Amino acid sequence: MKKVLITGAAGFLGSHLTDRFLKEGYYVIGMDNFITGDKKNIKHLEHNPNFEFIEYDVTKHISIDGGLDYILHFASPASPIDYLKIPIQTLKVGSLGTHNLLGLAKAKRSRILIASTSEIYGDPLVHPQTEDYYGNVNTIGPRGVYDEAKRFQESITMAYNRFHGLETRIVRIFNTYGPKMRLNDGRVIPAFMGQALRGEDLTIFGDGSQTRSFCYVDDQVEGIYRLLLSDYDHPVNIGNPHEISIKDFAEEIIKLTGTSQKVIYKDLPVNDPMQRQPDISLAKKLLGWEPKVNRAEGMKITYDYFKSLTEEELYKSEHKDFSNYTTK
Repeated sequence: MKKVLITGAAGFLGSHLTDRFLKEGYYVIGMDNFITGDKKNIKHLEHNPNFEFIEYDVTKHISIDGGLDYILHFASPASPIDYLKIPIQTLKVGSLGTHNLLGLAKAKRSRILIASTSEIYGDPLVHPQTEDYYGNVNTIGPRGVYDEAKRFQESITMAYNRFHGLETRIVRIFNTYGPKMRLNDGRVIPAFMGQALRGEDLTIFGDGSQTRSFCYVDDQVEGIYRLLLSDYDHPVNIGNPHEISIKDFAEEIIKLTGTSQKVIYKDLPVNDPMQRQPDISLAKKLLGWEPKVNRAEGMKITYDYFKSLTEEELYKSEHKDFSNYTTK
């Protein structure tokens, strides 16, 4: 039985990847410090003999007994509401955490896949974004803590690949959604759906002309799985290229939820990207991958998940407490 370590295993994508690798017959070691992850995402696995969980901060030295075939590094805050509140931890997990995991992969002779992001493109001047575009990022802006952590993460990963001959894979993840997202995630889908469920007006930042491209989580996981098992060691975009403006998306949410809320407008955050659309030509060519789940189907599944939350979860969703981490 092959063994895989997944960091951020209690997070949104990490927990879905954990389920996928268990389904494929792997022994999975999950690791998370729950700074943004949620124990309920992996609670169903507590009696699974092929799953082992370690509560741990990957920015500290990592030791794992026995061999490891694969490592997937998904430990990181991944939404603005998180990384603006815990900027130092965001930088540390992308730098120190990645360094530790690359060292572990070298020691174990494991293949390692690093979760990068479309945010390395910043507010892009090229549209759609291809893997050979270097990006347009403000290094000292409030979003830079995430963008630059991920850009450094890619650089050190390729350094280990070239200098040590380490087997590495880099996935650039575009907006992904589905069950297990947090309502206090801060990204547009849980924000809109949470507001609709609470009877609040939907909040758009800016004039709503900015665009996003949303990929359902099952499609994202399939792309990541194929990339890990491929022979390609440079970054690959995995996302859904079907683009929509935030204003039009808000109207879709109102129609889906059957609510009568208004749309209200607030100032656009600093350096918020105006366009986000992946060019997935490389993923199609290398992996034979493209998204299968259309937005209407995926949004219905996601909305049904959010509707299943308890009233306490729904109304406390805006109060994630980072007080234990803010001074570290």
